[in-house]
Amino acid sequence: MSRGKWIGLGVAVVVAAFIGWRLFAGGPGASGPRGPGGQGWQNEGPIPVTVVAAEARDVPLFLTAPGTVQALNTVSVSAQVSGQLKAVHFQEGQEVKKGDLIAEIDPATYQAALDQAVAKKKQDQAQLAASRSTLARYEELIEKKFVSAQDLENQRQTVRQQEAMIAADDAAITNARTQLGYTRIVAPIDGLAGIRQVDVGNLVQANGGAIVVLTQTRPINVLFNLPQRDMARVREADAAPLRVFALSSTDTAPIAEGVLTVVDNTIDTATATFKLKAEFPNEDRRLWPGQFVNVRLQVKTVRGGIVVPATGVQQGPDGEFAWLVQGDDTVVMRKVVSAGSVEGQGVLVTEGLALGDRVVTEGQFRLKAGSKVTPLAPGEVAAPKAPPADAAKRGRSAGG
Repeated sequence: MSRGKWIGLGVAVVVAAFIGWRLFAGGPGASGPRGPGGQGWQNEGPIPVTVVAAEARDVPLFLTAPGTVQALNTVSVSAQVSGQLKAVHFQEGQEVKKGDLIAEIDPATYQAALDQAVAKKKQDQAQLAASRSTLARYEELIEKKFVSAQDLENQRQTVRQQEAMIAADDAAITNARTQLGYTRIVAPIDGLAGIRQVDVGNLVQANGGAIVVLTQTRPINVLFNLPQRDMARVREADAAPLRVFALSSTDTAPIAEGVLTVVDNTIDTATATFKLKAEFPNEDRRLWPGQFVNVRLQVKTVRGGIVVPATGVQQGPDGEFAWLVQGDDTVVMRKVVSAGSVEGQGVLVTEGLALGDRVVTEGQFRLKAGSKVTPLAPGEVAAPKAPPADAAKRGRSAGG
């Protein structure tokens, strides 16, 4: 390398060293790195931070899980007797009440069977009347020795047999009337009618395919699973029944409120979870069978719990901590233990904080133990600082 190149390289090193010294030393009197605007951070004075005092609140604690909406009752309405579908008396999607007529099957065959059973009873009643009359005459003649005791007993047996036939006729009539009644298919529950499965004129079979499916949506159930570690918290909850909130899968606002009705009696060994069922009135029908929701189960309310904004609790290598502002406006790092989030973007702190402690919620990245700070209320902006005296002098000299 030539001598000129060595000289140029030396000049470049000197210039780079000077620029670095100016940036990080800040000239005479500077004692630390320079921040924005060319001023050293350690010469800026107190660090502006947003501070919020820890407050006491009654905090509800929730367990959360995904859930599935399930109809309270689902019934496949099918024919109980065979025949031709004569009429349908519902609209698809219509709300029906228990006992409403759903459909009719041609009743001619079943009406004929009922009429035949009624006629058979009348015939047997006539025979029974004749037998009873004969028995009465036999009882009179036995006293005069005109009939034998055996004939009298045989006639009594005939009367008993015909009385039994009348009882069988009554049963046959009841059965025929029941079969005839099955030709009128009525709703077994309150619910919404689904899509019609059979058209009028088709032959339907007893206990065959469904004519329509009814689902009861008011009230309605939500099924969800929780880890087995939460079993004790659910069983030892301080209220009964427990309140349950359903949220849409994309929203954080509750869309329905209900109560816990069932805790399953087993834990699934494959998933280490247990199943729960909640019931919702669902008067506005915001929940729909098959819908996926997020479930929040309120298991406890902490009375007078210490709450701070979520940004006030930081996560470090040794766990959670918070920056506290002391009486002399210096900060100290405090280890804390949180118990989950609460409504309003807050965090419940169970250890490490007391009521009224001033917690830094913004500006923590510039802090270290003992740093002097300027506490600001949420939304408050720090006042601009006056330029240093030497900078003001240089500005006047340049202007003169």
